[in-house]
Amino acid sequence: MTRPHLWIRAESRPTEQRVPIVPADAARLIADGFTVTVEESPTRIVPIEEYVEVGCSVAPFGSWVDAPEGAVVVGIKELPEDPSDLQHTHVFFAHAYKGQEGAEEVLDRFRRGGGELLDVEYLTVDGKRVVAFGFWAGYVGAALAVLRHRGLLQGGVGPMTRADLDERLRSSTPEEPERAMVIGSRGRSGTGAVEALAVAGCALTRWDRADTLVLNKPALLDQDILVNCVVSVGKGDAFVTAEDVTTPERRLRVVGDVTCDVTSEANKLPVNTEITTWDEPVRRFGGDDHPLDVIAIDNLPSLLPRESSETFSAELTPLLPDLADRSGPWAASLDWFRRHVHDAS
Repeated sequence: MTRPHLWIRAESRPTEQRVPIVPADAARLIADGFTVTVEESPTRIVPIEEYVEVGCSVAPFGSWVDAPEGAVVVGIKELPEDPSDLQHTHVFFAHAYKGQEGAEEVLDRFRRGGGELLDVEYLTVDGKRVVAFGFWAGYVGAALAVLRHRGLLQGGVGPMTRADLDERLRSSTPEEPERAMVIGSRGRSGTGAVEALAVAGCALTRWDRADTLVLNKPALLDQDILVNCVVSVGKGDAFVTAEDVTTPERRLRVVGDVTCDVTSEANKLPVNTEITTWDEPVRRFGGDDHPLDVIAIDNLPSLLPRESSETFSAELTPLLPDLADRSGPWAASLDWFRRHVHDAS
């Protein structure tokens, strides 16, 4: 069976240190007949030398635009704005199918260039995602929310290790545990959030979809910390609105929005409609006497770049033999692309 040429591009976002395929898995792919090229990167958590040692070729930063015809360009986050026409097959998180800001422009680039998008978010089997950074997104999102509530997140954030993060959580546990709620607790990100809150010693409440069909808003607002990990699909009761900020009986002080669909009509936290950043991770609503702090970072797993890369690569690599004929989960992702490109034309 023909194996495609995998081209691991450097990420254009300066804060992105993750990589979709780690060297150990690249070695397995090469042994299985794949050609793997890795672009040089000033930010990637894994040194380029580790890829060279296992037999990968090296290419300059951003050279994917001139990759051979038929090469599959693999990345994590958004592509740079140039070129305006995309000719290759691209595997990455495009966020282009739920009406997010810039979604139409992304699809237009593929339409003009004749390329193909295989969005990682839509690699599914029986409707369930098979590759994701969700666990680590939930873990970091919940951990940052706890640190903010404890007064330990006052400035910017940057990449760290899980050991360092866990030490900060364990060493700051108060005598009376915080009330913390995870909505979407059974999913990947919810599972990560629950684990982080357990490390932090919080008093945990777990909600899932059934618990939000008839929303118990007083119970939600009676938490100290809310971590939103629910899959946002369509409209429904919002969890926290601008009106809730002024509710006198609100105990809730910190929201960790892991889902982070802030520009979508499916946003369950319409109190906030913009992402927050590593430099300014927290956005405050309400006065200092009764604040509500929201953390809505859209690349949370990059704060634990090595752990999240290793997990992601371990899930993606076994699927790559089916990439050539677009079978298995690749067929589901390709179907999403074809339908939406047609709708956009």
